[in-house]
Amino acid sequence: MEVKLRRDKPIFENIQPSFGSSFTVRKFTEENCSSLPYWHCHPEYEIVFISNGKGHRQIADNISYYHDGDLIFLGPNIPHLGFAQELYEKHVEVVVQMRGDFLGRDFMERPEMAAVKQLFERAKSGVTFHGHTRWEVGQILQQMVEMDNFFRLVDLLKVLQIMATSQEFHSLNINHLSAEVKPQDHYRMKQVFEFVEANFNRQFSQDEVANHVSMTTPAFCRFFKKLNHKVFTDFLNEYRVARACNLLAGDAYSISNVCFESGFNNLSNFNKQFKIVTGQTPSDYRRSLRKFVLSPA
Repeated sequence: MEVKLRRDKPIFENIQPSFGSSFTVRKFTEENCSSLPYWHCHPEYEIVFISNGKGHRQIADNISYYHDGDLIFLGPNIPHLGFAQELYEKHVEVVVQMRGDFLGRDFMERPEMAAVKQLFERAKSGVTFHGHTRWEVGQILQQMVEMDNFFRLVDLLKVLQIMATSQEFHSLNINHLSAEVKPQDHYRMKQVFEFVEANFNRQFSQDEVANHVSMTTPAFCRFFKKLNHKVFTDFLNEYRVARACNLLAGDAYSISNVCFESGFNNLSNFNKQFKIVTGQTPSDYRRSLRKFVLSPA
């Protein structure tokens, strides 16, 4: 089968780790396939493990193939396709995405991280792993999906060290200096997210956000939906609900206080949006957390 190179502009993928985590871990199967944009890029590093099967990779202007599953580590801002999107046989795919400074700006300068720091540099050209390394890392990645945040972080460091010291790797030799795509919209989206983070607990209009990024409101609405595949109001509601979930995990606030602290202006709308996003009412969500915490080991 002939595979044609993609030359069109990649879609920017916005990746937001869940509360309590500095990176994302997601698992997919053939029944629950990855919903990543087809031809996309993002500023995060990405580890992808595919348990079995054969397929092709398109990364920038590079096309390559895998024949019995895959383990790849890819650097930031490089356009690529989903590696299992045409793989229909039974398989498991685990995707880990993290910023280069997800552990802090100076963490990679620690002497213990020397090998991992070199690995991150190699990832900018694309690195695939085979043999025992692929099997060992794949087992850990699949287990990480079910772990709590602390032990997930510990195992991610283990995965990085295994890949950093392995000799079972192959470079895809992507010329990252020319392949890295830094859409001019990245900075504007960063401004939007920072504005929301700073102002989510008060009422503001889309006009104010649009003005903050020097756009007209109609242009901003088109811009946001194109890059995030959802309208801004849905994103804002999801963000506020995520903040509410964080507050509901503690006992410092009543549900009505959580409503206003997370930026909703009335309890009825808060309950409605919370259930749309989580499938539960705020009261049920808090009860389920308490049941989990109080359950005997």
